Amino acid sequence: MLFNSLEFAIFLPVVFLLYWFVTNKNLKLQNLLLCGASYFFYACWDWRFLLLLIFSTLLDFYTGLKMQDAEKANSKKFWFWLSISINLGFLSIFKYYNFFAESFADAVSKIGFQVSPWTLSVILPVGISFYTFHGLSYVIDIYKSRIKAERNFVDYAVFVSFFPLLVAGPIERATHLLPQIKRARTFDYSKAVDGLRQILWGLFKKVVIADNCAQFANQIFNNYTDHSGSTLVLGAIFFTFQIYGDFSGYSDIALGTSRLFGIELLRNFAFPYFSRDIAEFWRRWHISLSSWFKDYLYIPLGGSIGGNWIRIRNTFIIFVVSGFWHGANWTFIVWGGLNAIFIMPSIILKTNRNHLETVAQGRILPTAKELFQVAITFSMTVFAWIFFRSENIGQAIGYVSGIFSKSIFTIPTIRPSNLILLLIIFMIIEWIGREEQFAIAKLGHKWKRPMRYVMYYLIIFVIIMFSKKDQPFIYFQF
Repeated sequence: MLFNSLEFAIFLPVVFLLYWFVTNKNLKLQNLLLCGASYFFYACWDWRFLLLLIFSTLLDFYTGLKMQDAEKANSKKFWFWLSISINLGFLSIFKYYNFFAESFADAVSKIGFQVSPWTLSVILPVGISFYTFHGLSYVIDIYKSRIKAERNFVDYAVFVSFFPLLVAGPIERATHLLPQIKRARTFDYSKAVDGLRQILWGLFKKVVIADNCAQFANQIFNNYTDHSGSTLVLGAIFFTFQIYGDFSGYSDIALGTSRLFGIELLRNFAFPYFSRDIAEFWRRWHISLSSWFKDYLYIPLGGSIGGNWIRIRNTFIIFVVSGFWHGANWTFIVWGGLNAIFIMPSIILKTNRNHLETVAQGRILPTAKELFQVAITFSMTVFAWIFFRSENIGQAIGYVSGIFSKSIFTIPTIRPSNLILLLIIFMIIEWIGREEQFAIAKLGHKWKRPMRYVMYYLIIFVIIMFSKKDQPFIYFQF
């Protein structure tokens, strides 16, 4: 079930009405409703994979209790590693087995041996990377004695499978979400209205920005050998906006939907394309994943404690692993490695914490220096996205080679003026709202109510006008 589908437009109001008007006086019934609605939401993709989600939930719930009740350290360690091994085992089989089998066959073929790898014909369960990381963080936190095991299965199941975040995040922590699930919730009109605004802006990002950019990005990337360097640059920029509109749009819808039910999810995007260096970009892009790797991989490896070598090593590890998390393809690993290289100067010079505040905070326009920094960071990000979007390394290299040719100085053969104008307007709105949780959070607050509603209805009209047949979100494949 897609957020941008008619089915979800029916599903959400039904669950909302049942939640606040039928089960609102009983927290247990509310959570049971959320659990059932989340499982139904997931089963709409493929009911068979619902069994995998339930198994993963039961596994972590049970091992969490066993670790909590363990009297000996060895027993606690056994249950911990059992959960970790099974979770990562399922993730590896469904997502990475074919990649390793085929990579091994390619490697041995280069030294004269021919191997026909046995591969699996399986569909990647949607959201498996996200809900697996929910469970892993829960189990690790219990093992490290940061939290106590949850003893109510329904409450824990809602934490893992809450439908707004189930298939594409944000990646939640038990320390943040579980207390909200266990706490009585009352309807807050202002939060609900704010949630609707965020849903509206998320739909605009997805339907109007991402899906229309995808049309031209796909056309250019799929036929990159036929286009000039300038057109290839434009194609990379279109994909840059496509993936931002698609993924941050999903996150906006997820956060706004959760707010309708009195639950606050972790923020996942904070206007990353206005970053002044790559370190700032990664504090603003897919925040929940970046912080997950920081807390559960980077810090355990030693973090930034020690010499430059330790910091460089740990940074490369988390970026390469982050790239691999996105998919079983060398393009993602190279994308992660590129970002590690881009961020390295700030790591070595210890300037990676220089830009913690919003660019041009409290001002309408940035300084010339800030504008230059944002432009350079954006350009580096666009370049890295080429590898992320490409089907394989050969295509990525061919695409980059096509850019750095004499034809880069020609006029692009594909230049949809309406879309370019739309992107300019979009970025102006994003810039105006960059200090808020989402771009239109405060837009029009000082206007008279009729004018405000004209703006909202205009956005709805544009969404309907640009709407195509239900288009899946990019991050569903991860």
